[in-house]
Amino acid sequence: MTTPSARTGVISDAAAAPAARLDRAAIARTVAADIPAGAYVNLGIGQPTLVADYLQPTAGITLHTENGMLGMGPMAHGDEVDPDLINAGKIPVTELPGASYFHHADSFAMMRGGHLDVCVLGAFQVSIGGDLANWHTGEPDAIPAVGGAMDLAIGAKQTWVMMTLFAKDGSPKLVSRCSYPLTAARCVCRVYTDYGVFELAGGAAHLREPFGATRAELAARLGFSV
Repeated sequence: MTTPSARTGVISDAAAAPAARLDRAAIARTVAADIPAGAYVNLGIGQPTLVADYLQPTAGITLHTENGMLGMGPMAHGDEVDPDLINAGKIPVTELPGASYFHHADSFAMMRGGHLDVCVLGAFQVSIGGDLANWHTGEPDAIPAVGGAMDLAIGAKQTWVMMTLFAKDGSPKLVSRCSYPLTAARCVCRVYTDYGVFELAGGAAHLREPFGATRAELAARLGFSV
């Protein structure tokens, strides 16, 4: 049985009880804390939109939305709601001082031209090699929804994914090889999940800190070491 180190008092991961799984708010806070000050960032549809609510105003982070806005603020509530002020997911948002609006084509030129420092996307699957699958599951009755994800995935300087680590049926969403149609290849460098943050590099996934399960348990479920 592993015991605390006599010098450090630290217990190994195998013996330590992992912290509870992260909920969506906790994942969003983690993403927000990792975004560099002064960055230009696009938040994808779904879970990533929550990140806007946890950004520090003093960090100088500028949010871009593909329907044509720079300087997007947090989600709008109550009297703040303006039906003409929405993000790409049609969610009412606020605007920050200095916000600007522009044509859809100009927005995509920003995305494709490498002007965004980070994009945060949702996904159906991500491979440990960095491949992204987030537009179609391939099922006959599924509705494809690629949107601007392919432009963001290859245009941003860093592509991060925010998702649950396992699907509703228990199958892993971080995989050795994607079985769903790809949005873009070798583009994802970091994956934020309810079980922890995975850094993707060199064809491997490196887990920063486990939540809700030990590294060994997660490795067994995923089918590769973390």
